[in-house]
Amino acid sequence: MAIPAPLARDPSGKSIGQAAASGLWCLMDQSTISYRTDLDFIPVEDAGERLFLIRDPLGLVAEGAALPAVVATIMALFDGTRGEADVLAELTRRQGGELFPAEDLRQLIDELAAAYILDTPAYRAAREALVAEFAASPVRESALAGRAYPDEPAECAAYLDQVLSGAEDLAPSAAPKALVAPHIDLEAGRQVYARAYGALAGATPTRVVVLGVGHQLETLFAPTAKSFRTPLGEVRTDAAAVARLAAACPDLGPEAEFVHKSEHSVEFQALLLSRLLGAETFSLVPVLCGSLSGLPEYSRQAFRDAAGPFLEALAAIVAEPGTLVVAGVDFCHIGPKFGHEQSGRELEEPAAAHDRALLGHLAAGDAEAFWAESRRVKNAFHVCGFTALATLLEVLPAGLGGRVLDHQVWHEGPTESAVGFAAAVFGRE
Repeated sequence: MAIPAPLARDPSGKSIGQAAASGLWCLMDQSTISYRTDLDFIPVEDAGERLFLIRDPLGLVAEGAALPAVVATIMALFDGTRGEADVLAELTRRQGGELFPAEDLRQLIDELAAAYILDTPAYRAAREALVAEFAASPVRESALAGRAYPDEPAECAAYLDQVLSGAEDLAPSAAPKALVAPHIDLEAGRQVYARAYGALAGATPTRVVVLGVGHQLETLFAPTAKSFRTPLGEVRTDAAAVARLAAACPDLGPEAEFVHKSEHSVEFQALLLSRLLGAETFSLVPVLCGSLSGLPEYSRQAFRDAAGPFLEALAAIVAEPGTLVVAGVDFCHIGPKFGHEQSGRELEEPAAAHDRALLGHLAAGDAEAFWAESRRVKNAFHVCGFTALATLLEVLPAGLGGRVLDHQVWHEGPTESAVGFAAAVFGRE
């Protein structure tokens, strides 16, 4: 995550400090100050000014709010290890002993707190209310309808037809058992989406397990029994299958399931499947795959030891007739946006080679080599779909052949960063 500068602007162009009343939250009795670690800060240029556009998965920060870079070093000090006095002392030291105005720091803290950029009691209360509201709802509402794709049904259907218009009949002779598809923006990845879902030509699955990426998920897995609302209709979940998986997730709770609310990796697959198959023709088993940071070591065996009961339950579900698996994943994430000093173009050659090596091992069903390749680069290229793909390798029935259909790298000009994504199909040739 990039560390932003304060003095944010809301979409009207005013600073957040002008838009919010000062003094809404006081840190004088707080031991430390922390920014929210779940926010994304996207570096952009606006009329020659370096800004950080804020993306809040919870929607608490005003959409379109941006932070100028002029005081980025101040925000970096709000890392949860310093109190207000400590920050003042450090800023004064950095100014060669010239006293940093305490009132300026106080105003800045108040502005950021009022905008829900800091981890404060007010932010936590707002988040808890959202978690409770989501837990009580039987439906997961579309998070990106009207933004990443049209929210009007006929317009949405026409748009998806355009995205999928390049699909080729690449299906194996028997019905495909699994797909790897992107979860990048539909427009950026339209050719690869088309090739992935083109492999479903003529297929009629009655249940689809979607392995998505929980970008903010701290546990290994989070299934949900909520149905998925799309502009093309509501996709019902297989509640019995989800219950079997939930019973094998000791860490599952409202907080883990809440990640589904804003996560797009399952949403995009549910939407495309609705258009191809019809929302009423299949049930969904939505599973977010999260962080491997809790493993005692970065290895396949440690993963299998930690996830054993879940993998067994999922493999049994996948083996049942009429079940398709879709891994909605992206591959390398490279460039300054993702913490690299080099640009996406400078890193593209080794990162793309790493992606292709992973895809080769995936298609061959070689889980040990798949893990070894990731260890080789020490996950330097931030393959966000690694957990989902590692899960896919453990649950696919024996004897399936895999084919890589496409791999591309999309570059984001303003941030000099890039993302890799791919399409693959598994079936009995």
